[in-house]
Amino acid sequence: MVERYAREQMSSKWTMQAKYQAWLDVEIAVVKAWNKLGLIPDDDAKKIVDNAGFSVERIDEIEAITRHDLIAFTTSVSETLGEESRWFHYGMTSSDTVDTAVALQMKSSLELVIEDVKMIMESIKKRAYEHKMTLMVGRSHGIHGEPITFGLVLAVWYDEMARHLENLEQTLDVISVGQVSGAMGNFAHAPLELEEYACAELGLKPAPASNQVIQRDRYARLATALALMASSIEKFAVQVRHWQRTEVYECEEFFAKGQKGSSAMPHKRNPILTENITGLARMIRAYATPAMENVALWHERDISHSSTERFWLPDSFITTDFMLHRMNNVIANLTVMPENMMKNLNLTGGLVFSQRVLLELPKAGVSREDAYRIVQRNAMKVWEGLQQDKPTINEKGESLYLQYLLADEELRQSLSEEQIRECFNFDYYTKNVDAIFNRVFNK
Repeated sequence: MVERYAREQMSSKWTMQAKYQAWLDVEIAVVKAWNKLGLIPDDDAKKIVDNAGFSVERIDEIEAITRHDLIAFTTSVSETLGEESRWFHYGMTSSDTVDTAVALQMKSSLELVIEDVKMIMESIKKRAYEHKMTLMVGRSHGIHGEPITFGLVLAVWYDEMARHLENLEQTLDVISVGQVSGAMGNFAHAPLELEEYACAELGLKPAPASNQVIQRDRYARLATALALMASSIEKFAVQVRHWQRTEVYECEEFFAKGQKGSSAMPHKRNPILTENITGLARMIRAYATPAMENVALWHERDISHSSTERFWLPDSFITTDFMLHRMNNVIANLTVMPENMMKNLNLTGGLVFSQRVLLELPKAGVSREDAYRIVQRNAMKVWEGLQQDKPTINEKGESLYLQYLLADEELRQSLSEEQIRECFNFDYYTKNVDAIFNRVFNK
């Protein structure tokens, strides 16, 4: 864990204290289950529930000798108990405790991530409605395409996050399982009811079948779900970074009073938050690889997964939580410049309306091939004009492309001046925005 990228709300779930507390919670749940089944006397069960404790420092001391963390833990707990300690960890294997405890940690952590996702979706929705009709140019291959609205861009983001939310909620169900099935998963030393009672106490479901461990495809599902979401967050961040480029300058990360951009160039206002998010997303995706490689363990279990999980499990949650909060801050406080969006929309002298003209010509009886030839011919003239720094708008406010189209005799044989001018109406491109918003935000 990198402290710089950790929020206490999440990082506190992955401390050594939290880890051993989860272990103890599992062990206590199993004691209660054995008591319910009649094995552990009421008095002994009560003593364990009331008095069982541990010391992280003492566990470390014992582990230095035993070279086994679970045994060190049970020994530390036993030191806080009397004769009733004989029932502690009864009929269990280490992974019964550890894997079920990790399920508790993953569950609570993923619940927090899900709340983070809902938070960022609300911020996106708010800004989307704010800019529902804010015109801007849509780009493909980095080149101007057609008019869209900034609200539509954000609607796409919202819809994408909604899919991640659904995936994470389904993943929450997949990982919220425990086991108390014994050393080989055969329940030889404990009945199935023990597992069922203990898991119910912990708010988990019993794994229908397990061997020595809970199967790691569940963990891999978690890692890939976080990685997919991180990829979308990076996508949003990259878009903001592009919009903040000096040559574009349609949006900008909020620049606070007193903030500095460069040690050498005092004028700089850099997209540092979204650049940081891009890097964090790369790390979250990287964690998916060891998680998937951990699925293929030898037979009923080996420990090749254990070391990697000490890294990727806490770090993926902590980093994801931080990244989501940082992106939410970017979106909520994003400086949007509609005037610059409109300036850029007009930058190519009306070329963004070419498809509208193209689609009008077949209605007038012109073949698609001829229509494309006429429209492209005039578009190429505009590109040539732009290369020569020709004004994109004349003194009448007419775009360069409109001027060429109105002067094209072949085109005028099929379309009237009024019809051509109507092709340059922005309202044509925003007529379905309300319907799209209804589909996205009112599901």
